[in-house]
Amino acid sequence: MRSGTPRGGAPKILVTGRPGIGKTTVVRRVAELCSRAGLKAGGMVTYEVREGGRRVGFKILDLMTGEEGVLAWVGLPGRLRVGRYTVSLEGLEGVGVRAIRRALEGADVVIIDEIGPMELYSEEFKRAVEDALASDKPVVATIHVRADRYPFCRRVKSTPGVKVYTVTLSNRNALPRVIFSELSSLLRG
Repeated sequence: MRSGTPRGGAPKILVTGRPGIGKTTVVRRVAELCSRAGLKAGGMVTYEVREGGRRVGFKILDLMTGEEGVLAWVGLPGRLRVGRYTVSLEGLEGVGVRAIRRALEGADVVIIDEIGPMELYSEEFKRAVEDALASDKPVVATIHVRADRYPFCRRVKSTPGVKVYTVTLSNRNALPRVIFSELSSLLRG
């Protein structure tokens, strides 16, 4: 990481948990709570796309502009693969990285969903994550459950001041408010 301790005491929160447990839902709800409190949340979220009940890919959404792009898709040409999906650096960098950079410039809270195997193909994405963690902005990010397999993710998780929440069936409904409370108390303080 470029910086050890997050500047200004701004909270840096990572949300992890098994696939399908609700990590993206948690961070989206945190963004909604921020918005209701008059705070601007920006950054990127990912979501799956299904056709005929079958997952065919993942898209990226810029929270500030509503712009969408493809993160990964079955049958896309290219060599960057995670399982049966081909990763689109064009979508990741053109929408996702720009969304993070835009949030660093103009949002109160930076959302990054997800720091995981698909996104790690992009050096630009990794730099944007590092810049967010080194910034004076609060960051709420999801991180792949098996993140410790990847040196970059191990560094992110071990950054001083980073707090990790694990989403479970029993806490996933309450977790957005817990995280928002932590953000708002630190932002007020």
